[in-house]
Amino acid sequence: MILTQRFVFLHLHKSGGSFVNEALLRHEAGARQAGYHLPRSAIPPTHSALPVLGLVRSPWSYYVSWYAFQRARARPNALFGVLSDSGRADFAATVRNMLSLGEDDALLDRVIAALPAQYTDHGLNLPGPALAPIRGTGLGFYSYLYRYLYGNPAQLHIARMEALRAELPRVMSQAGVPAGAALREFLRAGSPRNMSAHGPPDDYYDAPLRALVARRDAALIERYGYSAEAGSPGASLRS
Repeated sequence: MILTQRFVFLHLHKSGGSFVNEALLRHEAGARQAGYHLPRSAIPPTHSALPVLGLVRSPWSYYVSWYAFQRARARPNALFGVLSDSGRADFAATVRNMLSLGEDDALLDRVIAALPAQYTDHGLNLPGPALAPIRGTGLGFYSYLYRYLYGNPAQLHIARMEALRAELPRVMSQAGVPAGAALREFLRAGSPRNMSAHGPPDDYYDAPLRALVARRDAALIERYGYSAEAGSPGASLRS
């Protein structure tokens, strides 16, 4: 998370946060990083009353980005190791497992055991105990991660990653913390950070898997106006 004098920015995994972290650390007075991918519950009391900013992306594109990023690593993380059967499973099988964590107790137990027991300072930074409450929810992994990170929607101000160059300054103004000129310029012209190499998300899905994402991540998809066909409301930054 990024703590500033005016607001807190929470970094939702693989959703454009690396780009915004850098922008804020460079161009927001007093900004400092406090942990990595930490949830709203970890905001220190000194900043707990401030507005909370964040990003979201299309779930369909999130799963593609996550899979492609982990697949390309020499040492993928523990979550990928379990869900992909140590890299032997393809995209469809791996993501189907990821979407089943909220209802497959045996699979969830294996993932929890493989994840670290406590917070670290890198990667997904999701301890096993923090994922355990997905049990029985039927939620997609990305929807669970969104709820876990952001918590109560009060004072929550979210921009869509696909249009963040335009949406983040607007969201900041709506939150009463308008972006300065240098920050706006970085958001306008800065290069994406931490990108995954992959093709269009639509190329990765067959109809049943596309529909499964639609069911598991339905509330988030509806809230932010995503669709399986378009995948995003516009593409200005991909990770």
